[in-house]
Amino acid sequence: MSTSRLVAAFVFVLTLSAFAGEPLKCGIIGADTSHVPAFTKVLNNPKAEGDVAGIKVIACFPGGSPDIPDSINRVPKFVETLKGMNVEIVDSVEALVSKVDVVLLESLDGRPKLQQILPALKAKKPVFVDKPLGGSLADIVEIFRVAKENNAPIFSSSSLRYTPGIMNMKTDPKVGTILGCDAFGPCSLESHHPDLFWYGIHGVEVLYTIMGPGCESVTRVTTKDTDVVVGIWKDGRVGTFRGTRTGKHDYGATVFGSKGTVPTVGFGGYEPLVVEIAKFFKSGTSPVAAEETLELYAFMEAADESKRQGGKSIKIVDVIASAQTKKPN
Repeated sequence: MSTSRLVAAFVFVLTLSAFAGEPLKCGIIGADTSHVPAFTKVLNNPKAEGDVAGIKVIACFPGGSPDIPDSINRVPKFVETLKGMNVEIVDSVEALVSKVDVVLLESLDGRPKLQQILPALKAKKPVFVDKPLGGSLADIVEIFRVAKENNAPIFSSSSLRYTPGIMNMKTDPKVGTILGCDAFGPCSLESHHPDLFWYGIHGVEVLYTIMGPGCESVTRVTTKDTDVVVGIWKDGRVGTFRGTRTGKHDYGATVFGSKGTVPTVGFGGYEPLVVEIAKFFKSGTSPVAAEETLELYAFMEAADESKRQGGKSIKIVDVIASAQTKKPN
């Protein structure tokens, strides 16, 4: 059966459920991030309206990574919070997948996500994967390969993509045609992940939201407190990401357009992303193409490779090709 027919069949099943008054049953993998109670609060709100209505979080597999204190130390607190929201705690990913229609893969650590997502993809259940999508670019290549092989809907994004001030830049009449962008955000590091995967991804997502895909090469300058990554797009446009590790942290960008230069600063909260996730769960169609998400992660991996090579310009196509030859976790 073609992908389009599978998606149509999936939407038909969801429509039947809606007519029957039954909410989509949602499961969470990973209880080690504040996104878990925040997303659950929105979806399980008895007064939920519009796109977020008709989806209910019913179960969670807590997970947690013992070698990352920010992960394992949060699990008990968030598990108790979920129990207080009438969410069942289960002891395996497989048990979770068997109980639900759709999945939120929320694990803070990217490394276990490939193995955690496989049961859901093989069951063809739509999965939203919170950042980072994987622990390496090779993992991410494999996740998308398995999703395609199984015609399984998958969507991954930072909440920054849907911050109104960021989204509106693409249609702001004061900007006009987007000619370039300087995005910025905090960029704390975590030793088990590529540098930008951990927190820099938010600012890189801002850059890609405004510039779109099409970056060909990446160069990185790095110091103890700051990273500056410069990307050259195939149409000649230049986009940069500045990652900060000291001082006051903000998210935002300066956008250079044919009609003007316009700044935007701020974070719009989680709800705009949850709305997009809900739409995805109901339609089976990701609002962000897999190719763009893969390129976004390749941009960050290319930045690491540029750092390893002393600031050399690195081609994204070469980074993806290399990842395709590596064994995933």
